[in-house]
Amino acid sequence: MYIPAHFAETRPEALQRIMREHPLGMLVTHGSAGLDAEHLPFEHDPDAGTHGTLIAHVARANPLWQRCPAGTPVMVVFRGAEAYISPNWYPSKHETHRQVPTWNYEVVHVHGTLTAHDDERFVRRVVARLTRSHEAAEPKPWKMGDSAPEFIDTMLRNVVGLEIAITSLVGKLKLSQNREVPDRRGAADTLDARGHTAMAQAMRQAGSTP
Repeated sequence: MYIPAHFAETRPEALQRIMREHPLGMLVTHGSAGLDAEHLPFEHDPDAGTHGTLIAHVARANPLWQRCPAGTPVMVVFRGAEAYISPNWYPSKHETHRQVPTWNYEVVHVHGTLTAHDDERFVRRVVARLTRSHEAAEPKPWKMGDSAPEFIDTMLRNVVGLEIAITSLVGKLKLSQNREVPDRRGAADTLDARGHTAMAQAMRQAGSTP
């Protein structure tokens, strides 16, 4: 990934925020059949290892877990807020007419090694953690105990756990940091007015960061 210096993001807390708020990651692998990508919700454990680990699960019928031996190098891509930026939103465009369209976005590339766990205890832990995370905002969060034990046991037997030991995190926040303050403000205000509040907020925060 090409990263100009003004778009580079190295702060662990900023990268972890994107992974936490946008947990559907794209798991990229490369094997004898070439490149492949799976789209999976991940849970990040920042305290396991230097950069933490990612956990997820796939259907037992998915050949991914069998064709990737333990230690297989992989990459997971997490995409945060993103939006098209029109040059019409820059005040300077109307003065100089020397601006062009662009696309702003937040992205994290997680590099690591993959291990599949065909183990009921591991899978149960993965499902429990994912459930707690994504049910937390519900008035009455669903939990595995709400279903009959034999039903849950059957469901768990049909999935396999995945664990990725993270070796590096690479972040890019392209948020108009290379624009003058009036242009950044004009674009953010327009995005806000059009309902792209997450991108507008990200741009304002990037503008206030030294």
